[in-house]
Amino acid sequence: MKIGMIGLGAMGGPIAHHLNKNDELIAVSAIDATYFAAFEAKGIKASTDPTIVVSAEMVVLCVPDGAIEKDILFGKGGLAAALKPGTLVVDLSTIIYQDALEIGERLMGAGIDYLDCPISGMKERAQTGTLTVMCGGDKALFDKARPYLERFGSKVLYMGAPGNGQLMKMTNQLVYDTNIAALAEVMPMAVKMGLDPVMVSQVINTGTGRSHASEYFLPMILEGRFDTSYTLGGAYKDLISAARISADHNIPMPVISAMTSAYQAAIRAGHDKKDKGAMILPFEDLLGVTVRKP
Repeated sequence: MKIGMIGLGAMGGPIAHHLNKNDELIAVSAIDATYFAAFEAKGIKASTDPTIVVSAEMVVLCVPDGAIEKDILFGKGGLAAALKPGTLVVDLSTIIYQDALEIGERLMGAGIDYLDCPISGMKERAQTGTLTVMCGGDKALFDKARPYLERFGSKVLYMGAPGNGQLMKMTNQLVYDTNIAALAEVMPMAVKMGLDPVMVSQVINTGTGRSHASEYFLPMILEGRFDTSYTLGGAYKDLISAARISADHNIPMPVISAMTSAYQAAIRAGHDKKDKGAMILPFEDLLGVTVRKP
């Protein structure tokens, strides 16, 4: 199958290289041309114009958010109008659930197939081809795409109806973000009350409070590093999606609402370009402490 890839960032770049098995990757596109040389050296066409992928049978998207994706697909000179009916669009981007439903409906209305397949795992797992991929859409389309998704995903899961991939990704992220928010709140409290931050980190990461969030972020916080993963501002879309679901379906989510407040406090304090570990910074300021190695 001829494949086109749009988005060559920290996740999309490694994924594109994994997709280039049997020389099936024919074209790539990104806003930054510095990524192109490695692909052009393999005879793969590259351009900042997304329509370069128009002859592909499967177009894979991995872009930062739904607004960018809608512009690529439906904006002036957008890709959707140029794609042949029956082209399969596989969306690896993390966008809000409601955008996935809208994009899928618009594409399928034009005769273009669509799967929402957000990915979970940081750039190291993208590089090793061991991501988790959660897919929503028609089962026959999933079966068609699965062999290609398995080139970069060690766990490829069919979640059901269109939009369910994004719904599953959001669900996972809400739990993850809640764990980070809890760390952001209790670590400064522990230090304020006289506990050593290194010892607190060791106990949490070897005790019942351990989570993926604590294992990743506590060492970074102790080093004062807040630039090692996806930004607070970029990830805020998950909380927007959850709030809309809560409002639209009358589903109370008090813990998620509290976590959202901690998230918003960090963004309001100007930390939107930092990673999620920066949720701790407003609590440190409030208590007049820093959770760092001596």
